[in-house]
Amino acid sequence: MKPEGVRHVDRTIRVAGAGHVQSRGVKGGAIVNMDEAARAIGQAVERAERAAGAPVSGVVVSTAIGQMASHRVRAKVSLGAQPVSDGDLARAIGMALAEIRLPNRRPIHVLPVAWSVDGARGVRDPRNMRGGALGLDLVVVSMAEGAFQTLSHALELAHLDLQGVVAAPVAASLAALEDDETDLGCVCIDMGGGSTSAAVWAGGSLLHIESVNVGGEHVTSDIARGLSTSRAGAERLKTLHGSAMASANEDREMLEASPRAMLKTVIAPRVEETLELLRDRLRQSGAGLEPGAGIVLTGGASQLNGVRELAVRVFDRPVRLGRPQRAPHLADAAAGPAFCTAAGVLLRAAYGPREAVSALKLMSRQLTAPQPADSRGLISRCAGWLRENL
Repeated sequence: MKPEGVRHVDRTIRVAGAGHVQSRGVKGGAIVNMDEAARAIGQAVERAERAAGAPVSGVVVSTAIGQMASHRVRAKVSLGAQPVSDGDLARAIGMALAEIRLPNRRPIHVLPVAWSVDGARGVRDPRNMRGGALGLDLVVVSMAEGAFQTLSHALELAHLDLQGVVAAPVAASLAALEDDETDLGCVCIDMGGGSTSAAVWAGGSLLHIESVNVGGEHVTSDIARGLSTSRAGAERLKTLHGSAMASANEDREMLEASPRAMLKTVIAPRVEETLELLRDRLRQSGAGLEPGAGIVLTGGASQLNGVRELAVRVFDRPVRLGRPQRAPHLADAAAGPAFCTAAGVLLRAAYGPREAVSALKLMSRQLTAPQPADSRGLISRCAGWLRENL
């Protein structure tokens, strides 16, 4: 992850080709059939290659599998009588990285939140400040090591090289959120097929990641069982006629011998339960938001009629449907909420990630600037670790 601040720039990308197929081999936020998952990945990439007229060998994957979670890491170093120097920053970075201990988990993002001097938080550039202690907060986003290895193997079967993993709600945030939303506070909720995940933002920083293994596929399964139809038929009903909220004349509208009201009674409870579960977990995490901070919905399942209105009721906050606005040249078929994560990965690859606070810019400068001999080795080690893991 190349260091860059959260501020969006006025550059955009032009997509040469896109491809998508129905998800297979994945259930409840986990790969359950390696061959089917590899085939689906390969077919999607093949379609994108045909559309773009160019081959693809390496891929960056956006996903919410592997029990995605975030962890807060804090480090504090003592300061001498002199103002805060680059060497002090290097010591804080090294200590913070040394504190990352996540057995059986793979870090996929390590992002600075803020510096502090003598407990005064929110410091953007502590250099030349005076105090007794310098602190640094990091957010580490990780996934289960087993899930990472399984994903890597699936890509190998599809003859693709895994070059990186991005948490789905982080990628969606890069494409869909405005600068004001990340600064003032916002939750980007990505509603996928097998899971629903959220990224909490405030002060221009990513503060927390949360995920539940319930998504649009569970709604499809509920419809198939409730209306005694096939999964294909249930998916068609959900896509064409499904709603999470009541309509004025639904009792009079008949759908293949099943009234729209019956379809809603199957869909609404599952969607509401999913949003309530995510809301409760966010509350328990302590990643509080300022009053009035909004919700942005992305992902294919967010396109279901009535989801936005239901989210307003569950979260009691303003809610909007997100689109990949930072990639405006996408074809109409790929310009909806379902493609926010893909667009976010492209933006990240093209211009560098923008989810970090300006402290990451500071970290970048001090890692590459000329340093005193006694701190150069530590800075070099930190820089290498950051390049490999961010």
